[in-house]
Amino acid sequence: MNLGLDSDDLNKCVQCGLCIPSCPTFRVTGDEALSPRGRIALMRQIQDNDAPVTPEIVTSMDTCLQCRGCEPACPSAVPYGRLIEQTKESLADSRTITPLWLRVALRGLKHPRLVRSATAALGLAQRVKAVPKRFDPGMMVPLSGPPIEPSGNDVYLFTGCVMDAWQRDIHNSTKRVLEAAGLGVTPTGDSAPCCGALHSHGGLGDQARDLARNTIASLTPHGSRSNTPIVVNSAGCGAALKEYGQLLGTEQAARFSQRVFDISEFLVGYLDQMPSVTPLNLRVAIQDPCHLRHVQKVHGATRSVLEKYVSTLIEIDDDGMCCGAAGAYSVVHPELSNLVRDRKIRSINQLRFDYVASANPGCLLHLAAGGVKTIHPIVLVDQALTAAGT
Repeated sequence: MNLGLDSDDLNKCVQCGLCIPSCPTFRVTGDEALSPRGRIALMRQIQDNDAPVTPEIVTSMDTCLQCRGCEPACPSAVPYGRLIEQTKESLADSRTITPLWLRVALRGLKHPRLVRSATAALGLAQRVKAVPKRFDPGMMVPLSGPPIEPSGNDVYLFTGCVMDAWQRDIHNSTKRVLEAAGLGVTPTGDSAPCCGALHSHGGLGDQARDLARNTIASLTPHGSRSNTPIVVNSAGCGAALKEYGQLLGTEQAARFSQRVFDISEFLVGYLDQMPSVTPLNLRVAIQDPCHLRHVQKVHGATRSVLEKYVSTLIEIDDDGMCCGAAGAYSVVHPELSNLVRDRKIRSINQLRFDYVASANPGCLLHLAAGGVKTIHPIVLVDQALTAAGT
């Protein structure tokens, strides 16, 4: 089977094994086949030696969290994220991975009204306790909510799909904080309903590329707004938007990605313009989402912003390991996802904290489902500004 992998990318791996300690699935199982080195070795066997795609190989590839924690650890700069995404796309194209129910669910994300209707149905089912534990998101989802109104044209606020339906309160906090910095905000809303990150992770490359093209076209109008910054408060969405150049391979996509900023990354440049407030008297542990730390590499900005708005920041001593959420992973592979989360929670529980702050909706939900008191960093900033009456 030809996985469609670039031979130069594949051959960069010298099988040194320095990536292994950074791999959460290896750390919780000890299985070499569930490590980056092991997965790349299997990719080579399939692509170069026409090895059969056995159930064991499918499990190896499909259980990768795609956290990309191995990339910073690699001395050879192996583009593992690109390799595993292409491998999963080839397997998905052959119907080897990504079950039909997940394909249907992901296809629905480009239809905002459908997402809102499904959210309302889930909310009703939760309220009558009719949701199986495996599919419960770990929070009571809202039945509905008013749309976010624009306040100006200085920045776009990327609202996305599930996050906009389930956690619009975070978007509202983000909008208020940006306005406190003197910026007018345009929420993207239904014009750019989904970034395609979950589709890429599920191997549905064609759908991801279609969504990327739609997002670029929707947020690149002619005229004065063609260079308007796009601010994102979901680490996974931000990473996907920043990699559109790689996904589509066009100059237009690469230029678009240069306009994308994580909310904390963007706010660092506006802190001097923000109102001075008394920090909240809270002990906040910071959990770095994988796609903020390993892909965007702007996790330091979260600390730069929060240190002005909370009294105490605490680091989690776990080498920035994944929490196990990984998009739809916690539903597709719940046992392994929970093992990874349990390891994270053991590190968290060694600390004394009021909240664990995480800049990704999936991490917030997954950790909350494990009993951790979570909050988005931008909500803390919003609370500090509100307490000061700004």
